[in-house]
Amino acid sequence: KECLLAIHKSTVSQQTDIEISGTTPNRPTNSILHVTMPSKVDFGQWIGNKNVPSLDSATIDVENPSEPGSVIGTVPAGCKADADAALDAAKKAQPEWAKVPSAERAKVLKQIAQVVRDNREELIELLYSEQAKEKGLATAEVDFTSIYLDYYAGLAHSYMGEIIQSDNRGENIYLHYAPIGVSVGICPWNFPLFVWARKVAPALLAGCTVVVKSSEVTPLTTFRLMEHVTKAIDAGKVDLPSGVISVVTGYGNTIGAALVESPVPGIISMTGSVATGQRIMAAAAKNMTKVSLELGGKAPVIVMDDADIDKTVDAIVASRVIFSGQVCNCAERLYIQSKVYDEVVDKLVAKMKSTKVGLPTDEGVAYCSQITKEHREKISGMVERAVEAGAKVLCGGKFMDDGPGYCYEPTIIAGAAQDSEIMQKEVFGPVLPVAKFETFDEALALANDCEYGLTSSLYTNDYRLIERARTELLFGETYINRSHFEAIQGFHAGWRKSGVGGADGQHGLMEYFNTKVIYVQQ
Repeated sequence: KECLLAIHKSTVSQQTDIEISGTTPNRPTNSILHVTMPSKVDFGQWIGNKNVPSLDSATIDVENPSEPGSVIGTVPAGCKADADAALDAAKKAQPEWAKVPSAERAKVLKQIAQVVRDNREELIELLYSEQAKEKGLATAEVDFTSIYLDYYAGLAHSYMGEIIQSDNRGENIYLHYAPIGVSVGICPWNFPLFVWARKVAPALLAGCTVVVKSSEVTPLTTFRLMEHVTKAIDAGKVDLPSGVISVVTGYGNTIGAALVESPVPGIISMTGSVATGQRIMAAAAKNMTKVSLELGGKAPVIVMDDADIDKTVDAIVASRVIFSGQVCNCAERLYIQSKVYDEVVDKLVAKMKSTKVGLPTDEGVAYCSQITKEHREKISGMVERAVEAGAKVLCGGKFMDDGPGYCYEPTIIAGAAQDSEIMQKEVFGPVLPVAKFETFDEALALANDCEYGLTSSLYTNDYRLIERARTELLFGETYINRSHFEAIQGFHAGWRKSGVGGADGQHGLMEYFNTKVIYVQQ
């Protein structure tokens, strides 16, 4: 259940690779550095309801991070011609798809959800293999992919137009919601299947067609799902017209750039880093294309002296180590009231040291390898620079020599300056800097002192402080005395550099509409 709750986001920065231009934690002693892998898989692009060869012969090897150097699949490197083919198919299919009643579009979403369920175990295995994601979390991701599709199918009759009062006698004014057209969805590597559903479900329900770019780092599970969708279409189990969904992958500076620079899309929805989002905004501006961007975060956690300390520590550690710290809305910096600072830190360090690290299928494992060697080096570099600037490592702080793949030790850092890199920039790994404060006003100022604005959290039993946090913590989401995840019926949206627009719920659906006002004079 905890894993199922945790998947609700999310989401990187989810580090989408899109370019335009102390004590070693416990690891089960009987672990074997080998994961039973599915057979090596090779995919093309998924256009026209089938897997087709890329129009460029270059390919990308997909690695199992738990076994560095082990290639478990290949996908196309992608090219502009692939992007153009997918966009052309989507553009041709969209007018007829928009005419399909929303209830019938919802039926297609439910049919695809059933395909996910029918192939659940295979998708779980491939997902944890290409990501080094603990099996429980991979299971949650696959399950919530089908749940998410079903949820949006349930909104088929939820949106409606308006009748606006006119100033003129005998005139009626009608406001309609019309699909925005072709949607481009760009997915991150950390939750590739769930975010695929996030890009597809609301777009299709709104009457849009969609071209999804899966991350070239973790594309295999999504392409395997689409392979099963093809079989279901051929068997008459999925009524998906050709061109309504396309899935492509490849490098950002080729196929990614072609997708976002094209005049075809009506909206570009991307989950990834701030830098990538900025480049996408610049590219989209040339065609005045709408963007919806969920970007990085530096989530602050405030712990007051009246909090339930044990439950608070459990929630914070779970947040920091889930998927090896590679989740955008989880705890990235911790502010603790001085009266309980030592107690909280001592318990945090003990719990981080006892965290079980291992392979995705190991019993009781809390987290596994980082996604790539380069990402682990990025995390290590941030910790090293923090220490050089005067911060102190209380536990962890180095590569894990006996861990599988690219493991980095769960790390607690104290004494970092508020304006330092480790307190201001997203680490996206199992590293948590801690700091002390005296008053709630001081904690609010420290928490809001950041260029990001995705998520935040507060642990207290003081209702007055909870009410203040509701308006004074300047983030798109605030979690009070709970785990760090969002609900699919909410609205996952960042402030400041954490994004534009958002996803989930009724508000996420409305991202995919244009408004049209009709004036009728009798």
